[in-house]
Amino acid sequence: PPRSTLFPYTTLFRSTRRHGPSGWKDYRRYREWLRDEFSFRCVYCLERETWREMREPMHIDHFEPQAIRKDLKADYTNLLYACPACNGLKSDTILPDPCAIALGNSLQIYEDGRIEAKNKNPEGQTLIDELALDNSLTVARRRCMIGMLRTLAEFNWPIFVEWMRYPKNLPNLDDKQNKPPCNDKPEGVDRK
Repeated sequence: PPRSTLFPYTTLFRSTRRHGPSGWKDYRRYREWLRDEFSFRCVYCLERETWREMREPMHIDHFEPQAIRKDLKADYTNLLYACPACNGLKSDTILPDPCAIALGNSLQIYEDGRIEAKNKNPEGQTLIDELALDNSLTVARRRCMIGMLRTLAEFNWPIFVEWMRYPKNLPNLDDKQNKPPCNDKPEGVDRK
């Protein structure tokens, strides 16, 4: 398998928005859209939704915090999909926008779990500092995940696929219950 498949933490991409729902007053109505938008993983640390199934569910993060921009509370373009740890650490901080920068250009992750800002760039260092991506527990967990995924990919492909799968409850964005009042990018629903 390709190296990027084995090391999901090294494929830190720029999250390009492909959906454009709008019109709901309650930002929680966008959950299914955000799950699909961000490939069922935390936009910051890339923890997969399926890795959290028996723990606290993923959060909806306000890129510009509600405390600062109440007017963007239910604006889809201000919403991100984040794990509870990253969302809690981010709190009311404004971080580099993962929809504007390619995190892979800002961060370097090593097989031993270490992380550093590439060329000491400020975006990468801000993410590391604010989200505690280099604390000893996070580094140890990352090292274990990388090692486990490498081992599974080499010796137990079916279990590797199980770990890397999409959730079983994929959203149906065509369903009338999930249909927003407006959608500026209806073609995003049809993209596979």
